[in-house]
Amino acid sequence: MIHVCFVCLGNICRSPLAQGVLEQLVTNEGLGDRIQISSAGTGNWHVGSPPDNRMQKTANKYGVQLNSRGQQFQPEDFFELDLVLAMDYSNLAVLEEICPNPKEAEKLRLFRSFDPEAGGDLDVPDPYYGGGKGFEIVYQMVDRTCPKILEFLKTQANLNA
Repeated sequence: MIHVCFVCLGNICRSPLAQGVLEQLVTNEGLGDRIQISSAGTGNWHVGSPPDNRMQKTANKYGVQLNSRGQQFQPEDFFELDLVLAMDYSNLAVLEEICPNPKEAEKLRLFRSFDPEAGGDLDVPDPYYGGGKGFEIVYQMVDRTCPKILEFLKTQANLNA
């Protein structure tokens, strides 16, 4: 079993979307018993909350269900995870700060490091304070990036056989 966690600020917009999109891809490939997906926030403001209604609406438009509840990433979570994907540099910096040791830090990457269209911009913008267009932009980034993450996970766990 390989376990990946997506991390954003509050765990109600970007990371739940990435979790939902990747869960759908994993289910479609019949790998649900081999790949576990979660999401968390670096902050604790939305612990226990469902994903933002605007993000849910955007995801539903594309047939993606968001079933997660907000949780805060804890330093001990590193020991249970194989890959921790920060949605932007700010969240990456917080994760690096709370990371218990250099070995666990090797699990940290930026989400958009897998985005074939990222160029030099590796931040997924936080749509929370913006309009509906921001949620659509985030969806498009997540939708094109999650298949690349799944390819990586399959290679890492030798699931291509």
